Amino acid sequence: MKQRPAADLSGLPSFGLGPRSSTWWGTLGFMALEGMGFALAAGAYLYLATLWPNWRLSAPEPNHWPGTIVTLLLIVSLVPNHLLNRYAKQCAIGPVRIGMVVMSLLGSAPLIVRWFEFPALNIYWDTNAYGSMLWVLLGLHTIHLITDVGDTIVLTVLMFTRHAYSGRRFGDVGDNVFYWDFVVLTWIPIYLLIYWAPRLG
Repeated sequence: MKQRPAADLSGLPSFGLGPRSSTWWGTLGFMALEGMGFALAAGAYLYLATLWPNWRLSAPEPNHWPGTIVTLLLIVSLVPNHLLNRYAKQCAIGPVRIGMVVMSLLGSAPLIVRWFEFPALNIYWDTNAYGSMLWVLLGLHTIHLITDVGDTIVLTVLMFTRHAYSGRRFGDVGDNVFYWDFVVLTWIPIYLLIYWAPRLG
């Protein structure tokens, strides 16, 4: 039997960016699962808050300044994060390398402040239900911060090796940008729950 090609696909790209990449959909799935975890934790906090009229259970108010500094750092990081995404789409190796270094530093900064944020809650995790929920909410987000910063640092190192010239690496950078947006956006309601919901009654 004689075979002949139906179409020449040699000119198609060997990798995809954004929704054209299977890893982007995997990242979206992780975000859906982890977002549900955040929603369940927030729901448990709000449920317990409805059981006690004096929610905080006579505990002192948490010091909001470390959490506010973390919030500002995370919001500021969105600007270079989206610039990095633009360079990744252009497959511009130089700007992507610089952007990855910047994001590694900006991702590490909130973790340093987070070290002081736990004591600023002014309550231990085993004091009462209120203290337990604060530590669960803050702990969940801290795990996500550590995970994403670790991934960013590893990807930064790879971008300075021969692996950087594989087009898939630019797709990985785009996925990393996508996940960092998730980490930042999920922190806003947690920040409001921890520091402002008790103050507003």
